[in-house]
Amino acid sequence: MAAIALSVALCGAAAAAPRHGKSESVMVLVDHAKVVRLPEKAQTVVVGNPAIADVAVQRNGVMIVTGKSFGVTNLIALDANGTLLAESMVRVGAASDEVLTVQRGMDRESYACTPNCEPSIQMGDAPGFFERTTGQVAARNALAAGGARN
Repeated sequence: MAAIALSVALCGAAAAAPRHGKSESVMVLVDHAKVVRLPEKAQTVVVGNPAIADVAVQRNGVMIVTGKSFGVTNLIALDANGTLLAESMVRVGAASDEVLTVQRGMDRESYACTPNCEPSIQMGDAPGFFERTTGQVAARNALAAGGARN
């Protein structure tokens, strides 16, 4: 979601992050999502850096936090008056135990080995490997979409 601040009307829910200035960490993996409960009366949610993590606020008092890039950012919940209800640190990391990394000099390639090893592009992979792999994925998806129309 490109928007940095989202204004929403939420039903009451228990707070996942501490109130009034204390900070709690939310851990999420790149390309994964995590369900987080919002504090009661939260009206606005602000993500410090939406390039690192993004949120999708649901009507039932929860939000989905999605890891987009490695790093740390913050998440702020405000009430209708702009009063700080909660602030959390969002830490986005890699699922390193699920990815095999092959280092060839300065070039890196990533593979998902569950159980057979297949290319699985990750940020930081060598540009040639990244482009070849994404090109193959795009071509395969285009073929699959075209085949579904017939």
